[in-house]
Amino acid sequence: MEPLIVIVLGLLGIAAAAAVAPRIGVAAPLLLVLSGIAVSLLPVVPPVHVEPEWVLAGVLPPLLYSAAVSMPAMDFRREFRAIGGLSVVLVVVSALVIGWSATLLVPGLPFAWGVALGAVVSPTDAVATSIVARLGVSPRVVAVLEGEGLLNDATALVLLRTAVAGAAASVSLGGVLGEFLFAVVGAAAIGFAVGHLDLLVRSRVRDATVNTVLSFTVPFLASLPAEEVGASGLVAAVVAGLVTGHGAPRVLSPQHRLSDAQNWRTVELVLEGAVFLATGLQLVTVVQDVRADHAGIGTAVAVAAAALALSVVVRAAYVAPLLAGLQRRARRGGAQRERIVLMQDQLTDPATAATAFDRPGARPRRRPTPSAGQLERMRTRVRRLVADIDFFLAAPLGWRDGAVVVWAGMRGAVTVAAAQTIPEDAPSRSLLVLVAFLVAIASLLLQGGTLPRLVRVLGAAPGEPGRAAADERTALHELLERTAAEATAAHRAAADDRAPGAADDDEKALGVAVVTAQRLALLDARDDGTYSAGALNAALAVLDAEQISLELRGAPAG
Repeated sequence: MEPLIVIVLGLLGIAAAAAVAPRIGVAAPLLLVLSGIAVSLLPVVPPVHVEPEWVLAGVLPPLLYSAAVSMPAMDFRREFRAIGGLSVVLVVVSALVIGWSATLLVPGLPFAWGVALGAVVSPTDAVATSIVARLGVSPRVVAVLEGEGLLNDATALVLLRTAVAGAAASVSLGGVLGEFLFAVVGAAAIGFAVGHLDLLVRSRVRDATVNTVLSFTVPFLASLPAEEVGASGLVAAVVAGLVTGHGAPRVLSPQHRLSDAQNWRTVELVLEGAVFLATGLQLVTVVQDVRADHAGIGTAVAVAAAALALSVVVRAAYVAPLLAGLQRRARRGGAQRERIVLMQDQLTDPATAATAFDRPGARPRRRPTPSAGQLERMRTRVRRLVADIDFFLAAPLGWRDGAVVVWAGMRGAVTVAAAQTIPEDAPSRSLLVLVAFLVAIASLLLQGGTLPRLVRVLGAAPGEPGRAAADERTALHELLERTAAEATAAHRAAADDRAPGAADDDEKALGVAVVTAQRLALLDARDDGTYSAGALNAALAVLDAEQISLELRGAPAG
């Protein structure tokens, strides 16, 4: 009975935190961590221990999958340069720096175990960065932080395994790189296959409830096989989510996607809340372990403070040149835009398409006239390139955005769970685990608690990527109106010989046909990057509501 009571009380606590947090201006994750610490101090509460495998294998895959499904694939592609650097290079550098500092502060701690600690506290958390999305900062900042949180776990966990192995035997740089590449590439292949299989199967299921139940299995269908072959289960879950999120609007009905969204929001609320509540509840137990080992709480606090400070300093030192590089790329794109637009004009005529990619002033090379398929691919490539240039020029990342990116790099569930996977025979294990807990909690409280104030002080107002908001709305409206007129004409031409007495059905079918055509037009524009993800998502939501309303007309009662 006791476990059931604990679960019920936990759910009530999570619901209360979600309801109260907006009213008092405190993020729900922070409130849950503090609540967990307070509850753990009560004398009637026994020591709490959560198996790390439950978090790594049972909680993180669905959370990361859900975040990946909702992340626009276009934004992920555009920001991949920044995301990749933050997810790999920054994690490795941070782990080495923090590991070196830990060996100086903890007498007798080998460098390999210091790096293991650095690997544990280096990755930011996708769940923690959800705080940022509610503050109204630039969508580009949100995309970078969410993408980083989705991918840096794999780097950290591979680095942790390597450090543990290196503590027992020598490891080669080639072996480390090979393991990392296999962990990422193998996981990406599995996630890609599972994502497409998911869409294939669920597109044939008519019941929305059954469809949603199937969606709950997808992150595990991707992560478990990946872990079995030695790849990263978290990367597999992320890739499956990206594939599903990108393809779902084309193959799944609005009812199914609405059911998915509502139910996954509930799953996210429960799992996120459970992670942060458990983090607070376990703190007292970890402190008791350190005292039992006579390691000293003061040393743990000093190491945690140094690790957190170094993680922010190293992050700032990396983000500054990263932003400078992104700005240079935007300027280069702006300088080349005129030539690329000229290429776009040349591709409209098959006769000039063969020379469209020749360098200006260079001697023309004889090429065969491209086929219709090749010509369309070339047009798509150039069209997307122009859209990307316009995007980066219209929504540049400045120093204010960089400051938010630095300060929003919070630690969370991955740090807490990974710390508990450090082997029992590791030197100063209890101390290392407590340091990781303190870094995660202090990061959430200090950075998460002050981030809203920082955003206000810096004036990091939201920036609408792409066109100005008014121009974008006008362009989207014109696209939808034009598509509606074309779809109406095509439907009526095909229905000239419809049966008498079926006028209502035909009007309903016409409405669904128009909405379907408009959705496909928006999805094509999404793939080309013509409009911002926010504007497109809003327009797609309206179309989904219209189609659901149309399909409910004439439906039998009950």
